[in-house]
Amino acid sequence: MHDSDDALSRHEQKERTRQALLDAALELTDEHGFAGVSLRQVARRAGVVPTAFYRHFADMEELGLALVDQSFGTLRGMMQLARQDPETYADVITASAAIIVEQVQLHRSHFAFIARERFGGVPSVRARIRDELRQYVSELAVALRSFPYLDTWNDADVRTASRLFVNIMVSTAEQVIESPDRPEVLDEIATEARRQMRLIVLGYAGWRSEPQP
Repeated sequence: MHDSDDALSRHEQKERTRQALLDAALELTDEHGFAGVSLRQVARRAGVVPTAFYRHFADMEELGLALVDQSFGTLRGMMQLARQDPETYADVITASAAIIVEQVQLHRSHFAFIARERFGGVPSVRARIRDELRQYVSELAVALRSFPYLDTWNDADVRTASRLFVNIMVSTAEQVIESPDRPEVLDEIATEARRQMRLIVLGYAGWRSEPQP
């Protein structure tokens, strides 16, 4: 039992150190951009010696990819909240706009990382973010199939609708990150997000997919 407890304690300590490195990298990225952050800076901010870094990541590139994975985990969790038992488009739109603003405030560092590094200077990180966004568009397209009108659309058109929603989500998150943390400002951002999503939905009823070859 004692050996088992020791093993669990070592595992917990390893996970805490790994998370400390990820948190330190996020903080430094917010200050300098990921390309401007060094391994030694991350280790120092996390409170570990540089050699301890290599017990968790092969290099800064691997750490950056881990940050992308963690940040998109937060994003997926956010949108799962918005899609819980929706009955109408209005339900989804209202919930989505409110949840985007709320969750970006709660997890600002993750969303700021995605917003900044998707156009950043590290090609592998930029490519992973692009791949994750593309995968998220595909996942949302599957969910959209359950709504009226879209069940008759071809796959390309459903993906386009999904991409429009994801673009609004990303744009809204970036506005929250860059704006003052004041209720009236955040309410205005949420209102604009709802307006944009409603305009998309209004076009659903009149759209007819062309037959695919």
